[in-house]
Amino acid sequence: MKTLDLELTQDSIDVVNENIENRVKNQEESELLRAMTSGNRLAPVPWGTSCPPHSFTEHQLNARPPVMDHLCEANGTFAISLLKVLCGDNSGNVFLSPISISSALAMVYMGARRDTAAQMSQALYLTQVADVHPAFQALLTEVNKTDTQYLLRTANRLFGEKTCDFLSTYKDSCQKFYQAELEELSFTEDCEECRKHINAWVSEKTEGKITEVLGAGTVHSLTKLVLVNAIYFKGKWNEQFDRKYTRGMPFKTKQEKKTVQMMFKKAKFNMGYIDEVHTQVLELPYEQEELRMLVLLPDEDTDLAVVEEALTYENFRAWTNPEKMTKSKVQVFFPRIKLETSYDLESFLRRLGMTDAFEEAKADFSGMSTKKNVPVSKVTHKCFVEVNEEGTEAAETTAVVRNSRCCHMEPRFCADRPFLFFIVHHETNCVVFCGRFSSP
Repeated sequence: MKTLDLELTQDSIDVVNENIENRVKNQEESELLRAMTSGNRLAPVPWGTSCPPHSFTEHQLNARPPVMDHLCEANGTFAISLLKVLCGDNSGNVFLSPISISSALAMVYMGARRDTAAQMSQALYLTQVADVHPAFQALLTEVNKTDTQYLLRTANRLFGEKTCDFLSTYKDSCQKFYQAELEELSFTEDCEECRKHINAWVSEKTEGKITEVLGAGTVHSLTKLVLVNAIYFKGKWNEQFDRKYTRGMPFKTKQEKKTVQMMFKKAKFNMGYIDEVHTQVLELPYEQEELRMLVLLPDEDTDLAVVEEALTYENFRAWTNPEKMTKSKVQVFFPRIKLETSYDLESFLRRLGMTDAFEEAKADFSGMSTKKNVPVSKVTHKCFVEVNEEGTEAAETTAVVRNSRCCHMEPRFCADRPFLFFIVHHETNCVVFCGRFSSP
């Protein structure tokens, strides 16, 4: 017998059911629905048993409040914008976790005021999102669920100079909405010891995959605020690649060919083709299809820059819509990937319009500290990812699609040239990771 897990009081059930049935869009319904997405559960209720009036439908139980959809759209737009900025600055490999970066910055945004807050809201595409921080709370709870086949843990922390007199109300809000601490250190007395302490925290949160997020000399006695975000992910493919078929094959770039260990799998996958940019789309689901990797592979005579130029969040959603793909048996050749990247995000965030936060004379974080002129000193994002036959292990700190059968009688997806890839949370459509693989 199937069961459905919930965790609300009976009174809450009656209120939510009445509001849903009558479609009364009032504040009470919004708050209750938000509670539903923040992980609250009830004892199992067997399917097929008698239920009181106003009982939930399965669709209603899986419904999310609109504010969470708006936040996922904002995060997706931010993800694509930041990916394009990073790709535009170099031709090499790129890998980042947009949700890790945006949630960490949103925590800082919570203490920003006036122009500083306006710029951050614009850079993070949050201007159309109501109740930003409760929405992030719901999203992070959903993505960080423990009863999943994948392991995904995000952790944010602010490290602030202890003489800045940080407000207890702000620290409480960090804990409430982001499960994060603002840890006060003495950069003025021993900045090197502070750096080692921060690195140790990151190493712990990423299972030792990232041991030095802050290099020597990156913090100093005048450092006021360091934002660090860590995310650790390990997931197995729904259809694992067989190691016995992995072999050396050439990976072609404009300049040269390099040998990569190319994995092989023949199985049923969702696949499509984007006519406007001459690009194949492949969906590689992880176990239980809770997460999926989406790969955009241009034709051999199409430069990846063409795809990057046309890429917007709206196009990404259209290009990767499962309803526009065909599920059929596909021969998939995909390289083993092991990347480690590091970014100082200040220059990129400035280009997105977030400038005052980094300038001592302009930064207004009066919602965070009683001291004036407390700028963000450092926003560092260091990333690690490994993709092999079993699945993916990652750690980080901070259009019309046509049927693929029209292209090939026997669909073949051979990623032997530069491509873009995205790891997306199925339930929320949130872009957890994204990157470009352009060179082994």
